[in-house]
Amino acid sequence: MKAKVLFLLILCTMFMGGGVARQTVFNISGTVKDTYGKGIKGVVVNDGVSFTVTDADGRWALFTDTLVSKHISISTPADYELPASNGMAAGFYVPVSEAVSADGHDFTLKRRGKTADNFYYIAISDPQVRTQSDMNRWRNESLADIRRTIDSLGRSREVVGIALGDLVFDNMPLYKDYVKSVENTGMTMFQCIGNHDFDKRWQDLHNMRLGTPVYGEMVYNNNFGPTDYSFNIGKVHVVTMKNIDYAGNCKYMENITDGQLAWLEKDLSYVPKGSLVLLNMHAAGWNTVSGEGNIRSARQLERVLKDYRVHVFCGHTHYYQNVEVNANLYQHNIGAACGAWWAGGVNRCGAPNGYLVVDVKGDEIRWHYKSTGLPADRQMRVYGKGEFESQPDCIVANVWDYDNACKVEWYQDGKPMGAMERFTDTDQAFIIQEGKRKSGSETAHLFRCRPEGPCKEVKVVFTNRFGERYETVTRHTT
Repeated sequence: MKAKVLFLLILCTMFMGGGVARQTVFNISGTVKDTYGKGIKGVVVNDGVSFTVTDADGRWALFTDTLVSKHISISTPADYELPASNGMAAGFYVPVSEAVSADGHDFTLKRRGKTADNFYYIAISDPQVRTQSDMNRWRNESLADIRRTIDSLGRSREVVGIALGDLVFDNMPLYKDYVKSVENTGMTMFQCIGNHDFDKRWQDLHNMRLGTPVYGEMVYNNNFGPTDYSFNIGKVHVVTMKNIDYAGNCKYMENITDGQLAWLEKDLSYVPKGSLVLLNMHAAGWNTVSGEGNIRSARQLERVLKDYRVHVFCGHTHYYQNVEVNANLYQHNIGAACGAWWAGGVNRCGAPNGYLVVDVKGDEIRWHYKSTGLPADRQMRVYGKGEFESQPDCIVANVWDYDNACKVEWYQDGKPMGAMERFTDTDQAFIIQEGKRKSGSETAHLFRCRPEGPCKEVKVVFTNRFGERYETVTRHTT
């Protein structure tokens, strides 16, 4: 496994003081073996640019430019357990510098007793802790609720988690506390980078000078490894990608670069067409209410994904929005764990602080939003007559997990009155939390109805796309 200079690329090396050439391109090799020492064939290995597949003995090799590539990672096959340490995803990557120093790297995977075709997937957006007070709320509210959910779900199936970026809020020293907070939860925890997860002193790697010793995502990398990676579980291929183009000093653009799109295309080339793919990223791609925070490369990304059945999980906006982009592409812009930056208990759209619980069975999924500190069946908030200031004569329902396959209906004193009218406005709970109405915080998952004549009660019924019914009754509306 000796690392050798790639002679034809020697002209691409950096020059140190005194004109001495420093080798930067290496032929790095290694193996992927099981816990019995047997090589595993067909494992996809990449360095962020180039890909290869292990041979019959589990051997792999990559010509890697250390100025460009900082990690080598494997896409764990479905027949093997997701490698982890203290519940944190680990062991699926190695820093390129370490692999060079060690003259290669060997990955070890443990074969599953049986394939995990059915599992739970918990998607968490924007913990975004900036202060110790934020960290305390994250630990004592969000994580306490998540742990209870895992304790319940984990009795029957494996649980996998993903934090969708903005783990911290530009406060690099809090990474240590964040890592400790998500260890040993009972699920295998993965991470995605967000715009507040960069060291604001630097631009991200691809924007810095080639060969730079420092760059914006270094602290994230040191804790969690590569920003773009994938794995397989059951019949599902899971991909996580950086989609923040970081310019330093908290300036950025929501975008996936051409190089990253090429990486994704190569990654998916090893996945059978028509497969279910879960794509994790921080910023949304296809939001329709104001389009705030959408990545600039959404159309290009859609083209790369066109041959697969894809569910995208993202955050960034601090509001909840489902978007059916096309028949095979569904975006879940999930309400933030921190809501509106730990200002209270709701997001900008009025959805409670919370996280998404995804139930995967084979290549089919269903999902439910779990509001922090509330029962699992709390799927809407209903305002009685006079409680929603812009709609004084109406009953208003905020149904955050709504999409076009759902129904929101109402009954007056037991009589069916049909569908409630959907409208766009700022949620009343958010106005109360902020102490004023804020522009740019409108949501389209609001519904209204106007009771007719004397009325003792109005029942609102939300039926989700899976046929599950949730009811709330408001009384004394006369």
